[in-house]
Amino acid sequence: MKETSGRQGAVYGYARVSARDQNTDRQLIALREKGVREKDIFTDKQSGKDFSRPQYRRLLRKLKKDDLLYIKSIDRLGRNYKEILEQWRLLTKEKGADIVVLDMPLLDTRRGKDLMGTFLSDIVLQVLSFVAENERANIRQRQAEGIAAAKARGVRFGRPPSPLPENFPAVYQRWKARQITGVAAAKACGMPLSSFRYRAAAYENAGPP
Repeated sequence: MKETSGRQGAVYGYARVSARDQNTDRQLIALREKGVREKDIFTDKQSGKDFSRPQYRRLLRKLKKDDLLYIKSIDRLGRNYKEILEQWRLLTKEKGADIVVLDMPLLDTRRGKDLMGTFLSDIVLQVLSFVAENERANIRQRQAEGIAAAKARGVRFGRPPSPLPENFPAVYQRWKARQITGVAAAKACGMPLSSFRYRAAAYENAGPP
């Protein structure tokens, strides 16, 4: 059912997913059901950690006083607690637009224009923004714990090191015996000095084959 009749401002929608291979269909369907025209829906496929997103910036330039913006959920707007609050106030106070969060009916600035309604909306927004950011922090922590556990099991991350040059063992032994300098050893092996020292330390720890 459309909710655009009787409004003097334009009606927009904003959708976002974090990666290009993710699907926006569910958000787009919800926005279309509210009567938002296809040309007035702005979609970003980018992380919500900040608001430097091309389509969101375009939307900001379009929004004017009494316009209406639909979003599916608060975390589609962003995931940074402080920035969500800042953008919300930019949209509603400075731009003078209304916002409707479809998954949270309490976050509908068309309602409760009085002091109590604004107060309740601000409380709900702060709670939801905190939850969104907290979940992002939890995801980072789980990823870090997963990487640490994998490393403890011997899983290696990153590209495998390139093979050592054939003359490396002989050059290493000469360098270890102080017969040549590190600069000369690195040059003989065809690598930067920092790389030679790193590979020498790894070679020493692992022991010759």
